[in-house]
Amino acid sequence: MADEMREKVAQLLKGIDRYNPENLTTLESYVHLQVYNNVYDLDANLAVLKLYQFNPAYHQTTVTMQILLKALMTLPNADFIMCRCLIDDANQQDPAIASVIKLAELLETCNFLEAWKYLEEESSLVEGVVGFHDAIRKYVSYVIGITYQTIDRSLISELLGGLQGDELNNWIKTQNWTLKEDGKVFICNQDAHIKSKNIAEKIDFDSK
Repeated sequence: MADEMREKVAQLLKGIDRYNPENLTTLESYVHLQVYNNVYDLDANLAVLKLYQFNPAYHQTTVTMQILLKALMTLPNADFIMCRCLIDDANQQDPAIASVIKLAELLETCNFLEAWKYLEEESSLVEGVVGFHDAIRKYVSYVIGITYQTIDRSLISELLGGLQGDELNNWIKTQNWTLKEDGKVFICNQDAHIKSKNIAEKIDFDSK
């Protein structure tokens, strides 16, 4: 069903029809489908936000929230920034949308402990968004992977939102990290990530 909807929407977004507000009902339904089936279509979601921009009377807060949450699930990609840029300031002040933006700021600044705490306090924010917590854990794991060489298992548990026991061990295994007997987890040799770059500078001199 998701693939069929994707093809249908792709046709709608071709040419001038992309900016036809009559297509909003279909596009909004597609956003809901993405949320509940853990699929993602950035182009379609940007089209929805653009239509809201052109037609403010059609704006739906819930759909905008869902689009932003789906974009957050792609961190460290810049999808959230692209989506937020299409939302006018007045709508960004809406308490519901502002809550998603606050969560985004916590995640983008790698304030993961506060982000999980906020998610616990505002659990209804991501209710029904299939795969959201695991998507955030993948982003956290990405940051851990480029930051640490060795880290305490207990700290990983906190950074991943309190994963414990076999669930935590399986996550560590999935990331190809190595759990040691002393409770430390070997992430990787960070030296292996360092690559030299050739930097070319072009300097223009005024000719006189």
